[in-house]
Amino acid sequence: MTKLNIKIVVALAVVAVVYASSIPVFAIEEGEPKQLWDECLTKMSPKCTLDIVEEIFWNGTVSDACCRELVLEGKICHDTLIKYMADRPSFIAREPEYLAKKDALWARCVSVKTTV
Repeated sequence: MTKLNIKIVVALAVVAVVYASSIPVFAIEEGEPKQLWDECLTKMSPKCTLDIVEEIFWNGTVSDACCRELVLEGKICHDTLIKYMADRPSFIAREPEYLAKKDALWARCVSVKTTV
């Protein structure tokens, strides 16, 4: 039950962040978080963003189409966003595992991108 609640909270948080710039109340502050938003999160669809979170933090699967979006997003954005999430209190205990999954997903997605 707790795992499901965490999934729901993370999913809602990702969706909120993806749509945050269109709602002034949730506008992201200036500085590094704003720059990260401008440079990274707007490059991917909400569905692919959620699929990536599911694969790294649970046992989801990222499609080849989402892999192409991820590679277009760029490695720096991918690394920074996943590290930001992995640093949250509910994930920090397993951070090395999540960072390894992040790297494995990136390697797989790069290979998908280059085979097309």
